[in-house]
Amino acid sequence: MHLLIIEDDLDLGRALQAALKAEAVTTEWSRKLADAEALFEPDRFDCVLLDLGLPDGSGLALLRAWRARQIAVPVIMITASADLSDKLAGLDDGADDYLCKPFAVSEMLSRVRAVCRRSARQASEVWSLGALRLKPNAHLAWLDGSALDLSPREFRLLVELARDPSRIVSKTLLGQRLEPLGDIVDGATIEVHLSNLRRKIGAERIRTVRGVGYQYVV
Repeated sequence: MHLLIIEDDLDLGRALQAALKAEAVTTEWSRKLADAEALFEPDRFDCVLLDLGLPDGSGLALLRAWRARQIAVPVIMITASADLSDKLAGLDDGADDYLCKPFAVSEMLSRVRAVCRRSARQASEVWSLGALRLKPNAHLAWLDGSALDLSPREFRLLVELARDPSRIVSKTLLGQRLEPLGDIVDGATIEVHLSNLRRKIGAERIRTVRGVGYQYVV
């Protein structure tokens, strides 16, 4: 997963990044709303951890703006307020969940995984798509009950395509997801990995939509 952290507290921001890195989750961190808006692109992040009290404005205002623009990225509010009305306001304005400071890292990780599963319309940690089963957190995949031997990049490509089979995923987005904190992987390299992936799972399971991108076929 690739997460955006919007949190102005230095100690908490660093702790969140360290905890997520230990779970093999990549992150980008912003301490201001303006910086977060500059970083954010639809489909770039799997989840956002959003502090409601930021130096240059309200995190809730940013959340409302995203939802008004039909941006559906899962958002977990981080709040120091235990007031029920504040929590309800955030949830009513489009947040998927909330965490009250201080919170346990284990709870945060569990909530991130849960909202990402709901976003991917998967009820459990194992995704089922016809003959294919995936367990993204454990880097495991099975086809017709047999384990697949996939390289890290092949697995990331498969997860991104399988996340929502109704969606066509652009080559640019796939390049970003393969190296979220580095240079975008070039198109030729993506084609090589897709060719290898097709060979392992069946060419018919990955449809090329010329000029648009790729789609997983269930």
